[in-house]
Amino acid sequence: MHRRTFLQTAGMGACSGLFGCWAGSRMRSLEGGGIQSCDLPNIVLIFTDDQGYQDMGCFGSPDIDTPHLDRMAESGVRFTDFYVAQPVCGASRAGLLTGCYPNRIGLLGAPSHRARHGVHEDELTLAELVKQKGYATAIFGKWHLGHLPPFLPTRNGFDEYYGLPYSNDMWPYHPTAGAKYPPLPLMEGEEVIETNPDQRKLTTDYTERGVDFIRRHADGPFFLYVAHNMPHVPLHVSRQRADRSKRGLYGDVIMEIDWGVGRILETLRDFGILEKTLVIFTSDNGPWLSYGTHGGCALPLREGKGTTWEGGVRVPTLMHWKGVLPEGKVCDQPAMTIDLLPTVAALTGGTLPSHKIDGMNILPLMRCEPEALTPHEAFFFYWGRHLQAVRSGRWKLHFPHDYRTLEGRPGGRDGKPEPYGKARTELALFDLKKDISESRNVANEHPEVVDRIQSLAEACRADLGDTATGQKGQDLREPGRFTPPQAEG
Repeated sequence: MHRRTFLQTAGMGACSGLFGCWAGSRMRSLEGGGIQSCDLPNIVLIFTDDQGYQDMGCFGSPDIDTPHLDRMAESGVRFTDFYVAQPVCGASRAGLLTGCYPNRIGLLGAPSHRARHGVHEDELTLAELVKQKGYATAIFGKWHLGHLPPFLPTRNGFDEYYGLPYSNDMWPYHPTAGAKYPPLPLMEGEEVIETNPDQRKLTTDYTERGVDFIRRHADGPFFLYVAHNMPHVPLHVSRQRADRSKRGLYGDVIMEIDWGVGRILETLRDFGILEKTLVIFTSDNGPWLSYGTHGGCALPLREGKGTTWEGGVRVPTLMHWKGVLPEGKVCDQPAMTIDLLPTVAALTGGTLPSHKIDGMNILPLMRCEPEALTPHEAFFFYWGRHLQAVRSGRWKLHFPHDYRTLEGRPGGRDGKPEPYGKARTELALFDLKKDISESRNVANEHPEVVDRIQSLAEACRADLGDTATGQKGQDLREPGRFTPPQAEG
């Protein structure tokens, strides 16, 4: 069914399905495999850009103070094995908002101002999913699923949009490629309201707009998506929060994001809706290591952004829902951003699309149920259309591929990148429970594991394709394509 028709005909009645509510009684229950409530939960999703796995206190940072995120971890659930669908900006967001591997829907890489494609109108976004139930929706921050009119947030389920349509380095002041970019647009709704904006204001502006949105919709339900441009280079921080971190400008940027998380949690608390709101904090991929002092840290993981090693695809993740999710718990079961859409569908009673998605409901993991295991047999890690690695349980198998690396060099300084070198891995198996750094290849010791994961990979290649084997994939969908209107005459 066409998406617009689907949304118009989807039910918007009272609580049903997993909620099983009855009039006059607000009930939250963890019985029967679903959270039940007569009040639909608010959802706040905070998504950073290029933040390293270690770049907050509760994930082990020795030199960046993040008191609000640390308290969120203490009163919620910290996910240690949470992944993105690809280690690059646009593709990562495609997986987050549609519940699909980016390859399935044709949204790869990091589209620039020249891109003529974007999210297809038949894909169901998180915002459109909750609109079925009457949610107010807003995105403040980076979009990166197409900057042309048919692909903007306001055409894809969001009532409000303020932010940049793509990455904040795609402007004339890029340190190595400024001449290729036009002025960077800051948008509100579908209008460009400023070009080359003062990026020192972005984190504060996104936060304060989020706070205002919560105030205006405190009666709920609402979905707020705060998609920070930071800490993607170029790094910027507000004057009032500059020069505070031992980690320099990068640390200042993370601390300002932490301040923003605190503002949002404080606002939810002030309006008495913290117990009605699921708050999720995560990042779009690992750190951009070539920028050195202006990049993050993925330790103890290997490599960073742009690679399918753990440092590129495993991201720090927190989930908080006072009185519903447990406090101070750690989930070490693997999950991925593609799982958020079907999980939100379970929470809201929303109807999933008829076409295939890849995510699965992870409520049991969020609740830290005893013996709860990931619902996925495997996770598949592509770089572009090349299947490079598969994780299944504790095991991760890398197929032969080249990858970018600094080979132990520290990276650039002061916003200037250091060029990557190229390295290669052959077939390699790692036990991530014993070897989180992917340092010891145990393929020869576990040939049966290699064979099993190879079989999973073959099924994936038949489904999604793989340039390494020349397979096209049998269940792929096209992205949206922009065709300029014909001039009359």
